Amino acid sequence: MITYLDEFFNYLLSVSPSKLIRVFWFFFFFEFVRFFLVDFTTVLLWKLTAIFRKKRVFDGRALFWAEKPLISIIVPGKNEGKHIFKLANSLKEQTYQNFEFIVVDDGSDDDTKRICNSLKKNGLIDIFLSNDVRGGKASAANLALRYSSGKFIIHMDADCSYDRDAVENIIVPFYYEKNLGAVGGDVQVRNYKESLCAALQAIEYTDTISIGRISQSQLGIYRIISGAFGAFKKEALDSVGGWDIGPGLDGDITVKVRKLGYQIHFEPTAICQTSVPVTFKALIKQRLRWDKSLIRFRLRKHRDVFYPNEGFKIANFVSFVENITYSLVLNFKWYFYIIDMVYNFASRLLFIVPMNFILYTVNNYFKFIVFSFFRERKNVKNEYFMVYMPLMAIYFGYFLRFVRTYAYLQELIYRRSYEDSWNPEKSSKQAKALKL
Repeated sequence: MITYLDEFFNYLLSVSPSKLIRVFWFFFFFEFVRFFLVDFTTVLLWKLTAIFRKKRVFDGRALFWAEKPLISIIVPGKNEGKHIFKLANSLKEQTYQNFEFIVVDDGSDDDTKRICNSLKKNGLIDIFLSNDVRGGKASAANLALRYSSGKFIIHMDADCSYDRDAVENIIVPFYYEKNLGAVGGDVQVRNYKESLCAALQAIEYTDTISIGRISQSQLGIYRIISGAFGAFKKEALDSVGGWDIGPGLDGDITVKVRKLGYQIHFEPTAICQTSVPVTFKALIKQRLRWDKSLIRFRLRKHRDVFYPNEGFKIANFVSFVENITYSLVLNFKWYFYIIDMVYNFASRLLFIVPMNFILYTVNNYFKFIVFSFFRERKNVKNEYFMVYMPLMAIYFGYFLRFVRTYAYLQELIYRRSYEDSWNPEKSSKQAKALKL
């Protein structure tokens, strides 16, 4: 009796290389090329040229310590009282101590105000500001910015933890890279053992942040300074007027700084640990908010990046084109790939679907192993994550794709980002009126 496995292997043996590419064109021409070949080539060159950067980095660090600039660390948030004490204590362990710690309570209804006032009284917080009425994260960050005195501003999330040299490492690039306006830190997942959902996100973060942003930075198309850990020149933030209201304010502020002519840098040695959603329901809510921002900011607010005006910059143009192509256009093109398979290869779908799964899984394993040589931090997580790698084809290929599609359609048709409860209703109405 001929089994399914026999038929499957017979199908593979009968497929010529040209037919293989014809059937699996989406994988070979788009995902493999961009997310392995391009990233691998870029980070390999980055690694091989490290010796030529060594003196610049050394001299930059020396200049940094010679100047010892004042740094303003700002932490805006709501109901973050339970995290502030731990964060304040951890900042006291940083290798660099010439900073002011500014916390903004954005209309909390827990005991954040009491906790922060106590910490300020005991010298663990330098400036504590409290809004009786919630204004949103952008409003709180801008309030902190107005009270800040540092040459550099570091935006942190209260519920994150930071390596002891994280503050030092995220500022040093300003002293050896030309015309930097902002530097992003390497955000990694701390709670990866809490659930399957968290473990899959941890693998995603090692790919899209730890490696993907090294590649983007080297190519000059790095586009998002994470709010969890990002540093800015204060003069740059003052020039762009701070943060604007919106669910994608991290990407928005980065674009605003880039449009002024500043360079953006990713620093893999500045490590931040964050906690991610532990349930798929919470993750969907988070990603719907994130994905809507691509339409709102890339296609609407900052569409002038595409125009050949006096402020046109090829790096910004390429960054936008790459982001929109691979996040938006190819997301919808994947559905055309499915139609192509159903229409032209319906009789072979029982073989094509599992083969796609195998291709993506092998590729994910290969990428994870190869890129592990380039990651700043190497620990037991690599072995831990290998168990979950087969699920990444489903997580990346279906789950996140469907969430993105829904978010894009919601924003393209209904502009639902202005109804997101992440921002106060009055702030969203004002943002919509001002087309922010």
